This record gives sequence, C-alpha cells and structure tokens, in this order.
Amino acid sequence: MLALRPNCECCDRDLPPEAQEARICTFECTFCADCADTRLGGVCPNCGGELVRRPVRPPAALARFPAATERVLKAHEACAA
Repeated sequence: MLALRPNCECCDRDLPPEAQEARICTFECTFCADCADTRLGGVCPNCGGELVRRPVRPPAALARFPAATERVLKAHEACAA
C-alpha cells in the first residue's frame, strides 16, 4: 500500500491524498508536478527512477488506510535553485 506522503520533498508543497499533481518513483519518493517536471526532469534524484503521477486512494479506502503524516524534505541540488 502506498504511503501517500503529505508533501513535496523538494519544495515542501502540501500534497494531500487527493492531489492530482503528486509524482512518485518506485520507492515512493514524492514530489509535486512542478518540481518533478521543471527541476528534476521527471527523474527521481534519490534513485534515478521515473517520476509518475501518484494514484488517488478512494475516500472509503482512505478512511480505513490513512495517508502518511510524516513530512520528508531533502537537500537535493536541483531543489536549491
């Protein structure tokens, strides 16, 4: 089950579970679409994997299996720009 992390680890933008602009890699590193496209070129700076749109968990399932609350921020070189 996806963790559905609550923020972009590059710019710290809020990414609620229903966010269409959330992007993830296969390790669930999470970024907003703007950072993923403009700063990172669609490639995860942690693993080198492709960043794709994060699926949205249906509300009924979200109630049973809530999203993560721990915020992750990393000092990626591309994020400092």
